[in-house]
Amino acid sequence: MVVGPINQLRSLLLPVLAGLVLGGFNPWLLTATGLGVVVLLVGGFVTWRTFRYEVGSDRVEISRGLIRRSRRTIPLERVRGVDVTSTLLHRLLGVAVVRIEAAAGSVGEAEDGKLDAVSAAEAERLRRVLLHRRAVLAEQGTHGSETGPGGGRDADAATAGPGALPEADRTTDDTVTHFTMPRSWYLYGALSLGYLLTPFVVLATLFGMVQQSAGQMVTDLFIDWVTTTDRAFLVVFGAVFVGVLVLLMPVFAVVSYAITHWGFRLRSRDGSLLAERGLFTRRSVTLEKRRIRGYELLDNPLERTRGAVGLRAIVTGLGDAATRAVLLPVGPRSTVEPVVDRALTLFRGRLVRHPRAALYRRLTRAVVPFGVVAAAAAYGDLTLLAVVAGILALLGVPLGIDRYRSLGHGYDGERVSVRSGSLSRSQATVERSAVIGWTWTQTLFQRRSSLASLQVTVGAGTGGYTAQDAALDESVAFAARVTPEMVRPFLVPEGDGGADGTGRPRCP
Repeated sequence: MVVGPINQLRSLLLPVLAGLVLGGFNPWLLTATGLGVVVLLVGGFVTWRTFRYEVGSDRVEISRGLIRRSRRTIPLERVRGVDVTSTLLHRLLGVAVVRIEAAAGSVGEAEDGKLDAVSAAEAERLRRVLLHRRAVLAEQGTHGSETGPGGGRDADAATAGPGALPEADRTTDDTVTHFTMPRSWYLYGALSLGYLLTPFVVLATLFGMVQQSAGQMVTDLFIDWVTTTDRAFLVVFGAVFVGVLVLLMPVFAVVSYAITHWGFRLRSRDGSLLAERGLFTRRSVTLEKRRIRGYELLDNPLERTRGAVGLRAIVTGLGDAATRAVLLPVGPRSTVEPVVDRALTLFRGRLVRHPRAALYRRLTRAVVPFGVVAAAAAYGDLTLLAVVAGILALLGVPLGIDRYRSLGHGYDGERVSVRSGSLSRSQATVERSAVIGWTWTQTLFQRRSSLASLQVTVGAGTGGYTAQDAALDESVAFAARVTPEMVRPFLVPEGDGGADGTGRPRCP
């Protein structure tokens, strides 16, 4: 009855304040605001009175509404994850939001069952019950139980309101803590390009909010100020303003990083990995280990100078993987890799370096376009454009070299690993059993250099991870070592019309 109205009032707060500031204490505005608050409170009461949920032996049912009734049924075998989130308001009231993510009918789609403002103890109980019953149904390979849908011996113990767990739903508390974030890690926020842009994002957000609230008035005032102010003062003011923002970038980055990942913990419990983080909004994400197919190590050039990486899981059927699949925030690789080895399994092989022709392709892509623009601008007597394009062309040389040095792929007998990228580098490692296909692609220029881009297709994460500009013959032999039963039927060995003089199998 409290959370719902307050969440809706937040969207009305800024327009009401703007109206009071610009229009004064208008009695009509105050009356309308009071009526709006009353309507929201009545709506919160109606929602609380009509909302019901029930967890049966094979499904979750959620019903709500007074005039317009809705009833949603989510089969437990379709449940992909159960997340628990608590904003600052929820934590003050001792409640939490339980979000049940389930696979929808179409591939790649998902639907959510949201239980807002259940007690914190009930949220934790629901997560354990739902994941446990989901695992039991998966093992049995059934879509129901002896007691029938939505009821039976388990239904009473998991209906709305906390209660004792039935014997079948009791799990041992075998919690293992893999990682607790030390305070020194918060400084790594200053190395994240996304967090470094926080001051500009905040400024753009504030400008948008003021623009929506005050409208054309603010725009006119700003234009009048610019047109009536001395130009020299505007230049100095702009330079100082930008300089202050640049100086504040690392400060804002560290603060934003700390707010997002405050108190980060990674634990194992009941066959799942549990990641918790957040200062004002506390979020707890549960990932079943049987659905984790591998992991990604992510970094950028600034993070590489300090040997720092971030860790993200590669999970089947997970929506919003960019945030929900985070297993560790950015931190020192020397700490991240042992955590990977304890929680999952670390890749222990070596990455194969790609041919020198891949270096030439990267230098060409990074340098030639800007070089052409610089030459055309110089010919057209566009000095400023020529200088800027020339500088970008020069910067393309170390960028191309770094992109080439990042390329690699390998296999350690159990896991396949692929690495690429520079400004945003990723090394994806997946289990051999997760590989469901291979895709070779070649452009005209790649064929001339005997290169190919090999995509490892997996039923998790983004769906595939590409070894760019690998040697064609080596990539075919690599795939044949990983999944011989999948690749060898399509190879032509030497002596059967497919010899290429190397003694190695090649694509027919």
